[in-house]
Amino acid sequence: MTDPNHLTPPSRVKEDDEHDLQLNDDKLPSRAAAVHETIREEGQKELSRTVSALFWSAMAAGLSMSFSMLAKGLLRARLPESDVGFLIESLGYTVGFLVVIMARQQLFTENTVTAVLPVMSQPRVMRLLQLLRLWGVVLFGNLVGVAISAWAILTLPIFSTPTHEVFITLGENILGNTPMQMFAKGIIAGWMIATMVWLLPSAGSAKIWVILIVTYLVAIGEFTHIIVGSTEVMYLVFAGQASWPEYLFHFGLPTLAGNVVGGTFIFALISHAQIRSDSDH
Repeated sequence: MTDPNHLTPPSRVKEDDEHDLQLNDDKLPSRAAAVHETIREEGQKELSRTVSALFWSAMAAGLSMSFSMLAKGLLRARLPESDVGFLIESLGYTVGFLVVIMARQQLFTENTVTAVLPVMSQPRVMRLLQLLRLWGVVLFGNLVGVAISAWAILTLPIFSTPTHEVFITLGENILGNTPMQMFAKGIIAGWMIATMVWLLPSAGSAKIWVILIVTYLVAIGEFTHIIVGSTEVMYLVFAGQASWPEYLFHFGLPTLAGNVVGGTFIFALISHAQIRSDSDH
């Protein structure tokens, strides 16, 4: 069955979001509470979606996130190796996020905030199971998408050998971190993506700038993101430059844990506690 969200014109979706936020703003004790309620309602909708709808949207997001590696790599291949070159090529990192978020595809690090708020608001075993189902399906779909992208970028006759060598260096730079660094940098990335999700409902016509600024900071800080980084490290694996255990234990699990801790157990908990304090008064 077709997901009705994907039949709504983007302009109408934007108007509906801003209208909902305005209504919540009028009814709730603070602007922060209105944002919280808007995100909670969106999270509730996501928890009720079917597994197939979540998976296909998540796989599409995984494919779209490969644009970050492509854009960054293509810019690096054509820029001088310098601080200025690094700052320019980092703009490429933002492309995948812009596509995924504006297209309303399912990205795992967004759901660490959006879908967790309904569970925090009304803790129930069933809601927790729905959250774990959503996380599992979306993460799996994202990783399937990035694996397909990484394999296709490597094997299809699209890019020159020097460009492929640049893609290799992107993955090697990530694997240069220790697992503890992956985890710590993942916390910061999870926190920053959660901040972006919190800002979007009230951003209005500035949504693109919010996405651009926050994800650009993730790029220049070289913080680790489980989906973007998976494209780059899986490219190494398919090229025979790294192993699956390296991907899983050196990069994947530490980064995933860091993103979840930063996005859920720090940002979402603190934001929810703030709103609960408003309500108690």
